[in-house]
Amino acid sequence: MTALIFCGATLGSPLSPASTTKKVRKTMNSKNAERGLELRRAMFGKETTDRQVSECGDFLKPMQAIVTEHCFGDGWQNEVIDLKWRSLLTVAMLTAAGRRHEIKIHVRGALSNGASREELQALFLHAHLYCGIPLMVDAMLAAKEVFDEIDGEQNA
Repeated sequence: MTALIFCGATLGSPLSPASTTKKVRKTMNSKNAERGLELRRAMFGKETTDRQVSECGDFLKPMQAIVTEHCFGDGWQNEVIDLKWRSLLTVAMLTAAGRRHEIKIHVRGALSNGASREELQALFLHAHLYCGIPLMVDAMLAAKEVFDEIDGEQNA
């Protein structure tokens, strides 16, 4: 097994001697951590993922461990719902919750998982019926920022 360095700690070992970190997360499950990192890299890019997990610092170490191992190493691994639909559902839930920062992250992930801009647009337009116009507007503006970033990267 390859040792994974996670915010300066080797996965599968204690993340930090700080008692608060131990209460949140004592160890990483190496199998889930490896699967989680692999999926995060596929969805959000290797450079972005590796930067997030290696430069997070002591305060964010437990959060990155939970996101990598639990969210992407376990929850996102269920194959009943494919990654495209899982991404669309995630974006819809984030829209309903008004989580603009996460919407931007997961719009990029949804595109990587095969969702189209048209499908995302339809999702946001439908969301106004159940979430309200302000949440739809905010989500669409967040997605537009991501689309503009991607278009700029492709034109560079």
